[in-house]
Amino acid sequence: MFYKNNTLKIYNSLSGQKEVFTPIHEGKIGMYVCGPTVYNYVHLGNCRTFISFDLVFRYLKHLGYQVRYVRNITDVGHIVDDADSGEDKIAKKARLEQVEPMEIAQKYTVNFHNILKQFNNLPPSIEPTATGHIIEQIHIIEGIIANGYAYEVNGSVYFDILKFNEDYNYGELSGRNIEDMISNTRDLDGQSDKRNPLDFALWKKAEPEHIMRWPSPWGDGFPGWHLECTAMSTKYLGKHFDIHGGGMDLKFPHHECEIAQNEACTGNSPVNYWMHANMLTLNGKKMAKSTGNNILPQELFTGENTILSKAFSPSVVRFFILQAHYRSILDFSDEAISASEKGFYRLIEALRNLKDIKPSETSTVDVQSWKQKCYDAMNDDFNSPILIAHLFDAVKMINLLKEQKETISKSDLEILSTTLNAFVFDVLGLVDETQESGKTTNKLEEVVDLLISMRNEARANKNFALSDEIRDKLLEIGIQLKDGKEGTSFTL
Repeated sequence: MFYKNNTLKIYNSLSGQKEVFTPIHEGKIGMYVCGPTVYNYVHLGNCRTFISFDLVFRYLKHLGYQVRYVRNITDVGHIVDDADSGEDKIAKKARLEQVEPMEIAQKYTVNFHNILKQFNNLPPSIEPTATGHIIEQIHIIEGIIANGYAYEVNGSVYFDILKFNEDYNYGELSGRNIEDMISNTRDLDGQSDKRNPLDFALWKKAEPEHIMRWPSPWGDGFPGWHLECTAMSTKYLGKHFDIHGGGMDLKFPHHECEIAQNEACTGNSPVNYWMHANMLTLNGKKMAKSTGNNILPQELFTGENTILSKAFSPSVVRFFILQAHYRSILDFSDEAISASEKGFYRLIEALRNLKDIKPSETSTVDVQSWKQKCYDAMNDDFNSPILIAHLFDAVKMINLLKEQKETISKSDLEILSTTLNAFVFDVLGLVDETQESGKTTNKLEEVVDLLISMRNEARANKNFALSDEIRDKLLEIGIQLKDGKEGTSFTL
């Protein structure tokens, strides 16, 4: 197993430093990543997070670990205002579109899956839904109440932050001080059932008009947003697991509340390594639908947008995202992704050229050293930009070999080919789109051959009008027919 020969370091948000990764169980890893709230089309910033953790998943599998990757679908409980007031996001969208909430959840879950499939993301091992785990969430609430860290008021249940902080440290993940948080909150003025503004909902009472509702010991209602991840992560990965990931924006309050819920229920912190992917900006500004500074993946793929000069393929976009480290802010612009596109095709062309390299008796290139640098990059907190820089070192190597300015032995050539293909396709998850376009070209050639056959038949029947029409129509779309002694050929 590769992992025995590789010392992997992960930046742990909990400690604020890189730590040597040691799984709880030898050769096995439990990883949970917060999935989407399916009330709208998945945006590019969300996709960056999921592509980042797809890279983590792929590399851990490449190292030989058995990985159980759990990523949830939030289809209830995410209130518009994270202060526990307002509507559930999915219920609000359902009201606006005048459909059932589960129609909204289904529609945007399908969109989410389709987009990630185009990005060549691997599916998680388990993809549970919040609505499918109401019983588990109620059970956890009962445990928290029994331990004295939650209270029920008028059919809603709230987590008691001040009581919890007497025994634990609320704010340890985000580095926030509870006294500062209290001083920065407004008074409740008797308008809330909460004892303290910092308290958050574990269960919300459903008002008469609320469609999404379930029976509970405290009356009909629905679970709080933070609770679902606690319920689903511990159900499928246990009360203590290896990695929990998500976007940087989830660190507080969502992940902070997850830790608190686990500790309040079980007495133990749930996760060894907390990982957070940073945000994606657009032309130097935060992506926001309200300002129009936003682009959806499908608008990227089709070119139907006012921001970019052309369409870009999913693999090019994925390559662009992975050229930045997952913990750094990445700015998306027409100039930046255009440059990435050129780099992507240089890399793919080198892989094609590699197949034509003929081995020599000896090597003048140091393949083993190059291979180790690739692993060193990924072992350093999944440093994909450094890995990609080393992949382009291989591109230079291949070009020199092609020009016969360097030589490579048969065994080194096998190592170069195996390693390069593994990192480009298996780890980075890129797709050779030239092969995909090749399939399309073959189909096009078959269609043109069929039209040539129809044109020949028209000419044999002296239907010259149809014959000329087929020739002229093909010419209009850039396909030129050439009649010769051996028949008709064409050029694309």
